[in-house]
Amino acid sequence: MENQAKTIVTEFLNAVQTGNNGQLAALLSPQVKWEQPGQNAVSGVKHTATEVFGMVGKMFELSENSLQLTEIKSVTVNGNEAACLLQWKASKADGSQLDVENIDVYTVDNGQIVAAKIYTSDEEAENAFWS
Repeated sequence: MENQAKTIVTEFLNAVQTGNNGQLAALLSPQVKWEQPGQNAVSGVKHTATEVFGMVGKMFELSENSLQLTEIKSVTVNGNEAACLLQWKASKADGSQLDVENIDVYTVDNGQIVAAKIYTSDEEAENAFWS
């Protein structure tokens, strides 16, 4: 189980970095529960892969297509869950910048991510950037 969780989550994060939407769709359960922190235009709980892709589309719109997962610092597992330390960066033409570490906790079942809970190192910066 631990190897499957690590493999699925690593494949998912690599697909995020390369923009492989087909792979992302295959690895996310259609009924994924995604918890995005903050009080901004992209925060809140998403209950389907369609809602998650809508959130990500909004992130690319708000970041003027600059959002990048710049580093996968670690992927650690406990059973069917994987906790990942990630570095995200984005910028806007007005000079606004986002440079945060997140800890994402993914739950894997049947070869797909069925839940994701995102923790940010700087909720204030995320709220300002995504608002």
